[in-house]
Amino acid sequence: MTGKITFTMIKPAAYQNLHAGKILDMILANGFRIVAIKAVNLSSNLAAKFYEVHKERPFYNDLVKSMSSGTILAAILEKENAVESYRTLIGSTNPADAAEGTIRKYFGESIEKNAVHGSDSDENALKEAAFFFSEFERV
Repeated sequence: MTGKITFTMIKPAAYQNLHAGKILDMILANGFRIVAIKAVNLSSNLAAKFYEVHKERPFYNDLVKSMSSGTILAAILEKENAVESYRTLIGSTNPADAAEGTIRKYFGESIEKNAVHGSDSDENALKEAAFFFSEFERV
């Protein structure tokens, strides 16, 4: 059974370039409901902990540095088949390979600055949502 929530972050470069409103408009226009949302500045330690699953990957240090470079917008989104639907909406990790009409195609600058994070599984959506939001905040 597929889940009804997914987790996203609008990454620092997209936030700093004033794309957050346009990205949220696309999310809402695609039938998602925002369950919880907040602006946060991640420390290097928190970014490292969040992306710990990638610790052995060659891009890990650059990812942590990028994600702790400025404000992010974290959000829990709700929709039937949320993870798969959101992954389709955001497009490929590399904006150059992303399909037309996707968030990363419109707002991504590079693989590292690809505008948004999106959960890759129902299990990770729950973990990632709990990382940023208390149960009280998840209305």
